[in-house]
Amino acid sequence: MKLNQLDGLMAFWKVAEHRGFTRAAAELEVSASALSQAIRQLESRLGVQLLHRTTRSVSLTEAGEAYLARVGPALGQVVEAGEDLNALQGRPAGTLRLNAARISTAMVLQPLLAGFLQENPHVHLELTNDEGFVDIVERGFDAGVRMGESVHKDMVAVPLGGPVTVAVVASPGYLQRFPAPRHPDDLARHNCVRFRFAGTGAIYKWEFQVDDRVVDYEIGGNLTISDTLFSVDAALEGVGLAYTFEPLVRQHLRDKRLKRVLASFSPTFPGFYLYYPSRRNQSTKLRALVEYASRRK
Repeated sequence: MKLNQLDGLMAFWKVAEHRGFTRAAAELEVSASALSQAIRQLESRLGVQLLHRTTRSVSLTEAGEAYLARVGPALGQVVEAGEDLNALQGRPAGTLRLNAARISTAMVLQPLLAGFLQENPHVHLELTNDEGFVDIVERGFDAGVRMGESVHKDMVAVPLGGPVTVAVVASPGYLQRFPAPRHPDDLARHNCVRFRFAGTGAIYKWEFQVDDRVVDYEIGGNLTISDTLFSVDAALEGVGLAYTFEPLVRQHLRDKRLKRVLASFSPTFPGFYLYYPSRRNQSTKLRALVEYASRRK
C-alpha cells in the first residue's frame, strides 16, 4: 500500500461524523474547501463515491457507509493511542467537546473549568450551549451536562454537585402590583416567564410538590424565552414570576432585589450530571475531566 493512500481518511471520518464540512473543518482547523478536495482525492484513489453532496446537506453513499464501518474504529484507535501517549507523559491532550444548557454551565461547569484547564494545559475544551436535550453521539460531542432526569439510561452519568432546589421569584415592585401567590393554583392570576424547548417547541410546565407528589402546572404569561438564564433578568425587571434554581438567585434574595414565593411547594431535584456514552475506550482527556470533577464534589 502506498503512503498517500492514507491521505484524506481523517477528512472523510470527520465529515461523516458531523454530516457536513463546516463543523468538520472547524474541528480539524482547515478550510472546508481543503477538506472537500482531500475527500475528492480519496474518492479518486478508491474509485468510488463516498459522499452525496448537495448545497444543503452531506450524506454517505452505500460504499461510504461500508468504508466508514471499517476505517472509523481504526482511526478512533489511532487518535486515542496518541492521547494515551500524552497521558503516559502526564498530559492529557486534544479537543474535548462538551454540550450543556446555559443553566448547567452557570451552575456546575463554570466553577470547574478554570481549575481543570490549568491542571490540563494541553486539553482544548470546546463548549457548546444548547437548550434542551441533545444527542451527543450523533452531534459528535465527547460528553454533555444536563439535569439527571434528562439523561438517557444508557449513558454513564457522573454527578456534578448535589441536589438543587427550585425557587420561584419576583421583584418587590411586581409583588406590590400583584399579591404573592400562596398556592400553585394562584399562578393562573399571575404573569409567569415561560420557557420553550428549542428542540420540541413545547412550553415547560412548572413542577411543584403538592400533597406529597409532584404536580405539573401549565402557566401563562406575556414573555416566552428559550434561554434558561434570562428568566432571572426578566424577574429583576419586574416582568413577572420566574421559575429557576435557588443558587442562581441567592445573592439577589440577600440584596432584596428579588423575593421568593411558594417556597413550601418548591421541589428539589437530583441535580446536574456529566454524561457520556461508555466507559469502554474512554479518551484520556474525558477521563481527566471526570476525575477532576469527582475530586471537586
